[in-house]
Amino acid sequence: MELEGESHLPEANGEVEEHRENEGGGGGGGGGGGEETMEESTEERESDSEESEEEEEEEEEESSEMDDEDCERRRGECLDEMSDLEKQFQELKEKLFRERLNQVKVKLDEVLTGKAGEYREPLAALQSSMQIRTQVAGVYKELCLQVIKHKHECEVQGAKQHLESERTLLFDAMKTELLEKIRRLEEDRQNIDLSSEWSDEMRSKKCKRKNLLGRAERKKKVALVSGPFIVYMLRDIDILEDWAAIKKAKAALSPLKKKVESKSGCSISQ
Repeated sequence: MELEGESHLPEANGEVEEHRENEGGGGGGGGGGGEETMEESTEERESDSEESEEEEEEEEEESSEMDDEDCERRRGECLDEMSDLEKQFQELKEKLFRERLNQVKVKLDEVLTGKAGEYREPLAALQSSMQIRTQVAGVYKELCLQVIKHKHECEVQGAKQHLESERTLLFDAMKTELLEKIRRLEEDRQNIDLSSEWSDEMRSKKCKRKNLLGRAERKKKVALVSGPFIVYMLRDIDILEDWAAIKKAKAALSPLKKKVESKSGCSISQ
């Protein structure tokens, strides 16, 4: 339609040019004829312009109708192309999804079978870390066992030392107690012996005195005592205490005498 409109315009222009040539030819005839031709040319121009405007309006209406049809046609074509593109995109999307799913399944199978490199490298690192930690745990276990063993030995040694010390203390206490009892028994025995000896001596002295007095009375003679003599002016209890002290001194000196005699015998033998 646009080409047809353009073809009409040159025709109109050609008519205008013909009118201009005619006007030019008439102008060469004279001045009065020139005025008539000018009026005719103006009328013709006005009529031509009106005709051209009408033709342009018709062409514009026809072109607008054609443009609407083209737009509808192109719109339908675009919609068809869009639907085709959407279908192709959906198909590609499904295809990519299936391919990706297959790749993931293959990778999962490789991981399950232990063939995937992405799985084997971290697994090797984890295994080496596990071995190192296991070795460290073993060393720590040995050290803990040694510490526990040393603590046990220290506890046992401390218990033994405590037992020995308590046993020695108990032995010393029992020994001292028994020695004290023995000493008391010895003292009691010595006191009993002394008292019995003293009573025997006193009885013998009384008997002797009675005998002497009886004889003196009988003979009525005074007995003369020659040499040193001791007159006892003490009580019986004091005499018993002195006698016990003498016995204790003798008992204490007897082991010393034995030691001195043994030492002297050893020196003589050497």
